[in-house]
Amino acid sequence: MKYVIIGNSVAATACIEGIRSVDKEGEITVVSAENRPAYGRPLISYIMLGRIAEQNADYRPKEFYEKNKVNVMLGQRAVKIDAGKKAVLLESGSEVFYDKLLISTGSRPFVPPMEGLDKVKDKFSFMTFDDMKSLSLALSEEKRVLVLGAGLIGLKCVEGIADKVKSVTVVDLAPRILSSVLDEGSSSIVQKFLEEKGVNFVLGDSVLSFYGANARLKSGKELPFDILVLAVGVRPEVSLLKEAGGEINRGAVVNERMCTSLPDIYAAGDCAEGYDKSAHANRVLAILPNAAFQGRCAGINMAGGDDVFDGGTPLNSLGFFELHIMTAGVYEGECSEDISGRNYKKLFVKEGKLVGFIIIGDIRNVGIYTALVREGTPLSQIDWRIMSKCPLLSAYSAKERDEKLNKGV
Repeated sequence: MKYVIIGNSVAATACIEGIRSVDKEGEITVVSAENRPAYGRPLISYIMLGRIAEQNADYRPKEFYEKNKVNVMLGQRAVKIDAGKKAVLLESGSEVFYDKLLISTGSRPFVPPMEGLDKVKDKFSFMTFDDMKSLSLALSEEKRVLVLGAGLIGLKCVEGIADKVKSVTVVDLAPRILSSVLDEGSSSIVQKFLEEKGVNFVLGDSVLSFYGANARLKSGKELPFDILVLAVGVRPEVSLLKEAGGEINRGAVVNERMCTSLPDIYAAGDCAEGYDKSAHANRVLAILPNAAFQGRCAGINMAGGDDVFDGGTPLNSLGFFELHIMTAGVYEGECSEDISGRNYKKLFVKEGKLVGFIIIGDIRNVGIYTALVREGTPLSQIDWRIMSKCPLLSAYSAKERDEKLNKGV
């Protein structure tokens, strides 16, 4: 059996492990446009900060590929899938044939049209290890950095560069930062914290054009800069599957076994859709645990095993300058809010269940809230009076406490 995986990140690594749990000898080939082994993409800002050494960003030990008998083709870009021929065409002109294929191409930066962008010399994305290295070389204490996008990628970039440059200004069309992760109240707390770190924000506005070393905004405001970082957003990278005739919605359409609409082709990770248990709908869940679950499920099924991905829950764990943030689920139903200094907690209850939360600051034991959201536990089964104040196992019955402890919750 010949297995081919396009892409080399979390979903791909999990797919390898899924395959090897069933098939110990089949031929596995990984095709990766990046010229390095799989690494934790969220760690690139910490490499810039100097908190993590480059070699410690690897997602698996160096011997992982050899141990699992994987042929890794680094620096090789896949440009076409011939589903009839069961072959992947590489940019070099060579072909790689498969019996089972996984597409784990992740996301690509989305850049809206802006007049004069092509004339901006020092412009960068912040998605990959190479992006981070290129940006790092351009930084210096006299440089003014303009970041387009106040989402997770843009703000993680800000964290990595803030103490290395003269100034950082972030522009976003949304009226608040992290608009896809936080609500208005929690967003304002994080924004104020970042402003105290010297970050400038221009929200509810967008860049119309660039001229010289200036950006002209829709509002008429002009912002001078030396370095431009494009972090407006991302889109699932599904071009290969789409051109091959596969069904695409927001991402690659897959079933619960991670099969696409094309025979023997699977998809997993940020490029694929999946069932969102909290929203009761299929959508792209671009989070690391989801990529791992989907990738392993795909690998097991590619190798002839039997596994299903029955859904995930949106979960974000992030931090900026030591301010910790965790969110999960959906922000619907009745909510309770608790603010104490920089600690912020908002819980959302709907139909007698915890369906979502936002926690800033003290995130101890938040995994208990996550389990309540993920498992859809009726709050009538626990002491919600205790649990709503603080996530403690003592709010469960003795029997349930034992079960949770055995599971490691």
